This record gives sequence, C-alpha cells and structure tokens, in this order.
Amino acid sequence: MKGTAGDDSAVEWLAAAAPDPGACLREWESNPLGVALLPAGRLWDVLIVGGGLGHAAFDVLTRCLDRPGPVLADFGDARLGFFVPPGTAARWLGTGIRCAGHGTWIVVPYPGRVTGGTRWIVPPDGRGTLNDPALVELALHDAAGRIAGRTENGDSGRTETPYQ
Repeated sequence: MKGTAGDDSAVEWLAAAAPDPGACLREWESNPLGVALLPAGRLWDVLIVGGGLGHAAFDVLTRCLDRPGPVLADFGDARLGFFVPPGTAARWLGTGIRCAGHGTWIVVPYPGRVTGGTRWIVPPDGRGTLNDPALVELALHDAAGRIAGRTENGDSGRTETPYQ
C-alpha cells in the first residue's frame, strides 16, 4: 500500500513510533482494515474524549487554529483522540478523559486511506506537529460550557448545528 506523496512523511512519522517501523508498514499493508497498533508515549500521547464533547472541542480548536495537530475518530465517532506531546497522559487530571501514554497502544489507520472504522479527522503532517495540551484543555472547557448551556436551556445537546 502506497500513500500519496503528502502522506509519505506522515506514514514515516507514525511508523517511527513503532518498535519496528518496517513491521508497522507491513501490518498496514496486510491488515484489511488498514490499521496498525502503535505504542503511545514515545512520539505522542493521546487524549481520548467522548464523541459529543470531542467534536465540540474540535470545533473550538479549528476556530482558534489554522490546523490542529492529529485527531482520530473511532467507529461511529463515539470517541475522538487528540495527539499531544509525550508525557501529557501522566500529568492529565481531566475528569472523563481517557489518556493513552507510555505503556499503552492504540489503533492507528494508515494516513490517507479510508477504513471502515478508525479514521483521521486531522492526519499527521509528517513534521511531528501535535496538539498543545493547554489549548485542548481550554477547548474542552469551552465545549463543556456550551453543551451545558444548551442542556440548561432545554436543548438535549444532540443537535449537529455549529456553534454561534
């Protein structure tokens, strides 16, 4: 499986997180879903957020930044994973946020390939750009406040309308 020229640096960057980058590339090529298990904690950690809050926080980030760091969505967008610098998971104190750091592994799709499950909302840029944990935290707070405000006003918070 070969990605586009733009995807090649992202593929190389992600594979570098694996104990054996060549084995990672072979796994991506042989896995019919186009995914590989990669260890968190070496080049990045992942903050895993429920879909509703995660998408709301992602909306906040995209209003603040031209391009956020890598963000994954799982099957059905039930959870989003924000790639952040290594060590973030060990220091994260947010309630309801799962963290993948040193000693954990996550399913990572091949950049640029459409899979039936996990997908990139923002693929890696190949340069190692990550999400700033402080900005993710602020986006989560803002998103939680917006969701709470909608719920208090009688809205279930399940609408897909963008924030004003």
